[in-house]
Amino acid sequence: MKRITIAIDGYSSCGKSTLAKQLAKELGYTYIDSGAMYRAATLYMLENDISPENIPAVVDALRHIKIEFRINPVNGQQETYLNEGNVEREIRSMQISNLVSPMSAIAEVRAAMVAQQQELGKAKGVVMDGRDIGTVVFPDAELKLFMTAKPRIRAQRRFEELMAKGDGSSFEEVYQNVLSRDLIDTTRKVGPLVKATNAIEIDNSHITREEQYNLALNYALQTIHQLSAKAD
Repeated sequence: MKRITIAIDGYSSCGKSTLAKQLAKELGYTYIDSGAMYRAATLYMLENDISPENIPAVVDALRHIKIEFRINPVNGQQETYLNEGNVEREIRSMQISNLVSPMSAIAEVRAAMVAQQQELGKAKGVVMDGRDIGTVVFPDAELKLFMTAKPRIRAQRRFEELMAKGDGSSFEEVYQNVLSRDLIDTTRKVGPLVKATNAIEIDNSHITREEQYNLALNYALQTIHQLSAKAD
């Protein structure tokens, strides 16, 4: 069967990463978490007291950032490594959530991350989620999905995730963060969040994760079968 590239874009807290992981596992594809890459870069800047306003310092720092994904042998989960250190827990904090959009809006940061992402996806058979995957990173992806949901529903999901991790953020803080990220993501000059013209939109405001997964998997299998038939 033909191996394809699946690009999943959409708003924050829409379950993009969960869906991408599920599809990658089912299809035997590689999952690339682009959001984790931006979060890891943001964590590096934070730890080294580099402000997003200090562009020369940001550009210099990018040369010292190495991001990898490794499978945890204990639970089988993919985790993010920054310069050989496991930062999976740190990059999911509210602090990083509040800083990642401004850092991700910097043209030089996006260029560095996009270059790494495109290199990772050269061999096909990949699923990647983010904000500009179907428009910038993989504009020729065979399947593009665009995830959306109402802001308050997304904020509630994120709030519950943070509570489960022991994060003390209030719902209002999380809700304002969702609105702020939406604004930054959709209005930045470089790689803004927009729905690709040939993307399939999935609004998961009122469907379960299982329903969303089954819907996306059907789209993926249909695309693979159609392209495989053409190749024959």
